[in-house]
This record gives sequence, C-alpha cells and structure tokens, in this order.
Amino acid sequence: MTDTAGPAADASEAGTSTSTGTDIAAAAVGTAADGPPRITPTTRVLLHDLAVRRDRDEWIVGRMATRTFVALPAAGARAVELLGAGLSVGRTEESLRAETGEEFDIADFVGDLAALGFVARIGDHAVPDAEPPRASLPWLRPRHVRLALHPVLPLLVAALLAAAVVVLVRRPDLLPGYRDLLWSRHGSVVLLSGAAAGWTLLLAHELAHLVTARAAGVPGKMRLGTRLQFLVMQTDISGIELAPRRHRLTAYLAGIALNLSVASSLVLALAPTEPGTTAHRLLAAALLLALLPLPFQCMVFTRTDLYFVLQDLTGCRDLYGDGLAYARYRARRSVRTVRTARRGVRAGDRDDDPSARLPAHERRAVRLYSVVLVVGTAACLTFMAAVTLPVDIALLVRAVRGLGPGHGLAGNADAVTVLVVLGGVNVLWLVTWWRNRRSRRSAGAT
Repeated sequence: MTDTAGPAADASEAGTSTSTGTDIAAAAVGTAADGPPRITPTTRVLLHDLAVRRDRDEWIVGRMATRTFVALPAAGARAVELLGAGLSVGRTEESLRAETGEEFDIADFVGDLAALGFVARIGDHAVPDAEPPRASLPWLRPRHVRLALHPVLPLLVAALLAAAVVVLVRRPDLLPGYRDLLWSRHGSVVLLSGAAAGWTLLLAHELAHLVTARAAGVPGKMRLGTRLQFLVMQTDISGIELAPRRHRLTAYLAGIALNLSVASSLVLALAPTEPGTTAHRLLAAALLLALLPLPFQCMVFTRTDLYFVLQDLTGCRDLYGDGLAYARYRARRSVRTVRTARRGVRAGDRDDDPSARLPAHERRAVRLYSVVLVVGTAACLTFMAAVTLPVDIALLVRAVRGLGPGHGLAGNADAVTVLVVLGGVNVLWLVTWWRNRRSRRSAGAT
C-alpha cells in the first residue's frame, strides 16, 4: 500500500504486511490447553477464507481479514487447494506425488500455514486466531465506492488534465511560483492557511488510496509515519496484492490522480480571474500546494506511490527490503576489500550475496534499485543537513526571540504561530518515528 508522505502523500503503505518467499517459516501450532495438535496422515484441516492469485511463476495466497500474504510455488498453491477441498494430509501428499512425481511433507506445511493464521481447525482442535487489524472507515463498503474502479474514471482525469495543459500553454503566466504562497502580508496567516490546505490535500490523497482499495474489497488503514526526514501519512492497502493488476495500479496511482485533478480544476478556475485580486492569489497558492507533493512521488527510494508502481511492474516481492539488503552486502564487501588490501591478504567471501536467491528478473531490478536507494537517500539526508535543518532552527530561534512585550500583538502572534506549526511538526515527527520504531521492535521480538 499505500504509503504517503511529507508535503505529499505516498501510496499504499504498501511496504506492507505482506509475507513473501517460496518457503514459510515453520512454527508450532497450539491450543491454549493442549499445546500443538498432532498432525497425522488422516488429519483434515479447515482453512480460513483465502484468496489466490497467480503471479508469474508463483501464486499469491492470502487472508484478507488479517492482511497476511505469502508467495508460493505451484505445488504449494495446489496443496492449499487440496487441503481446502477437505482432503486429509496423507491424501494431499498422494495427490501431489501423483501430479508432480515429488515428495512433500504436508504435515509441516500445515504447521506453516497455521503459523500464518490461515488455518481455523486442525482435526478437532481449533487454532487460536489473532485479532484482525482495524480498518479505517470500516462502514465504507465496496458497493458504496465501486465507481472508483470504473474504467471511464481515468479517461475523465486525463481529459481534465489535458484541458488544464491547454490553458497553461496559452497562459504560461498562470504557472505558480513560490511567491504565490505569500498571498498575505501576515506570515502567521500564510503559515496557518498553508498548513490547513496542505493537510487537507494530504488527507484527500490518502482517502483516494483507501476508497480505491475498498472498491476492490480491500480493507485499509491510514496512519502517520516517517520517511527519512519527512512526516508522512500512509495507507496500508496490502490486500491489494490479491487484486488484478489494473486494480492494483489504480489504487497505487489514485492519490497522484487526485492531486492532478485538483490542480487541473484550479488552473481552469484561475484562468478567468484578474491577476492581483484576492481570489487570484488564493487560487494560485492552492494550485502550488496541490502540485508540491508530485515531485516527492518521484523519490522512489522512500517508498512513495510510484515506488509501489515500480515494484509491481518489475515483479519484485520486496524491492525496498531486497535493495537495502544488497546495498548493505556491497558496503560490507567494500569495507572488507579495503581492509584486506591494506593487510596484503586476499578477501574471502564470508558473506553471501542476498540477491543471488532471487529470480533473474528480480535480481536485476534489485541491484539497479539499490543504487537509486543509496544515492537518493544520501542526497536527501545531505539536503536536510545543509538546508532544511538550518532553516528550521533559524526560524524557531527567530520565533523565540520575537516573543515578549516589546514586540507587539502581531509580532507575538507570528512568533507563536511559527513555534506551534513548525515546532509541532518536528515534535510530531519525533513521536511518530519513536512509536513506529517501538512497534517494529515489538513485532520483531514476537
């Protein structure tokens, strides 16, 4: 899903709760009183409601209620089908042996499925089930928003965008600049109105992801997150993994489409207004705020909306995670090479290439993406250290110095506004980063 970020929205958080791989980690399955039930050849299991979708040479199997998914080879998907049809463990092994000529340990496989929360009962034993994650706007049903996936909708967005482009070609003076944000001589008014409009657009961006996913029958949850130095709003629509590709791409691009639609509408509304009027200045400021998130979406190294599009089109399971692992591997090798060169000994391979286990098409994409990841992250953090952080500190220091009886009502109001808005955003970033860090640690420990 989708993730959304910064001044803009990112997409699906789609860095999602999806589990992938051809092997599932083995785990014990237990009941509260009796411990793990014994799985024999005559054992039958009851599976939860699972969805299955073919993806290249693998099958995506998942449970929408818990937003847990796994990529399986064809034999694994067939085993799920046979177990779901009521065949015993032994009969499933026999059927797979007859179909493939290979031996499979279905008893262990059942344990793996149970660990993922895919199994409701093993024989007469009920398998404890985790509470499903909460969804945002749970009252919103697919039938309420089914038009969000209508094939005509992208054509309408394209037509609106084309009309705006025609207007801008004829009236290039309508293109906004940074000065358009300074529509009022009162800095506090500019800051408050910009924050209100920016967060409104950000919420609308995320709602576009949520509504489109819900139209495909996928629950989603919006929450705050961080991407590098950016405070982001992100929408987890990981269940979209099971939807057809057109629905997946529509959900990933819904936020960008909304921003473009709003910006196009503002261009058409701006054209007949008189330059210099309050209406013109307000519309120009709103247009710039609607366009500002779009460049951020190109920062695919922060898992923006376009990142999930890229991941889907390249057929990668976890482009960011695999790219990060490969970048770390290359960094370790480089450090070892330098150290061993200084000592005059040959470097040994004490570390396996994590991309070697990937299919060829994924391996190429991951290695290329790792370069984008490293260069983009370094550039982003450098900009923060050289520009963003010094500017924030200067503004906050100036605001503190602007407080006091000697600065008048307007001066104190401006200072308080800067402290509340700018300081509040930075504090919120820290709180969100720390909360998510603790959640990830807890999940890892579990």
